[in-house]
Amino acid sequence: MKISGFTIARDCLKYNYPVLESIQSILPLCDEFIVNVGRSSDRTLELIKTLKDPKIRIIETQWDLAQKPDMLTYQTNVALKECKGDWAFYLQSDEIIHERDLPTLKRLMQKHVNDPSVDAFRFRWLHFYGSYWRYRIDAGWFQKQDRIIRNNGAIESCTDAFTFRRKDGQELRRMKTPCFIYHYGWVHPPAIMQQRRINAENIGFVTLSEKEREREYDYGNLDELPAYFGTHPSVMEKLIEAHEPSRNDRKTIDRKWWWYPPRILKIRYKSGRREKTSLKTVKG
Repeated sequence: MKISGFTIARDCLKYNYPVLESIQSILPLCDEFIVNVGRSSDRTLELIKTLKDPKIRIIETQWDLAQKPDMLTYQTNVALKECKGDWAFYLQSDEIIHERDLPTLKRLMQKHVNDPSVDAFRFRWLHFYGSYWRYRIDAGWFQKQDRIIRNNGAIESCTDAFTFRRKDGQELRRMKTPCFIYHYGWVHPPAIMQQRRINAENIGFVTLSEKEREREYDYGNLDELPAYFGTHPSVMEKLIEAHEPSRNDRKTIDRKWWWYPPRILKIRYKSGRREKTSLKTVKG
């Protein structure tokens, strides 16, 4: 069995994407890793090249912004076509896998490598928001998605690179896993978050008001969100420790939930139900 990892990357330094951590999180599982690097306004290409691993292969591309959201789907498929493995493991630049989940994922792929009833493996999602210790599970934030697909040429990226589909139009035959995608796209300084939202508008994902374009992003009252008590992927430790709002939030959580067994045991868990919040709903 051979496993290909693949991702797309552009302006990762400018928008604070943890792309190196993302790649490193599944690199031990992969026999090769394809990185489609779009021409950037920062030094994203040089950043990727610092990962001097022979399994990594970089392809340089020019992204067509006129394609709007379809641009990400197109570029994802460009990277997918370069994959040679039996399975193709896709991560976006702000998505990371916990090292504890790698053995489980490898066993599942090995077990089903010759099983035609499995096209893809589905993950649960942890959308961290404002703090590395808070996540969103309210309406508007998807909670499961496919990230490992059978690399047989019959499956392609679709829906703004949000997910995958079979080219023959049939339903994707997916298997649920107990594993999480750790999504860190919403834990940034407010000024950077504002610029990321403007970039999302330029691509065509959202429409912002004039006030939203002019002022720093407001995360709102994070106390309304459920707390995360588990561990994070080890590749994220330095970034999490350097994030002051998260350090302060963790102190608040530890004081409030000092008696709570999941906090003491650091259980990797999220609420199984949608939880209402007064925070504005945004595309997760």
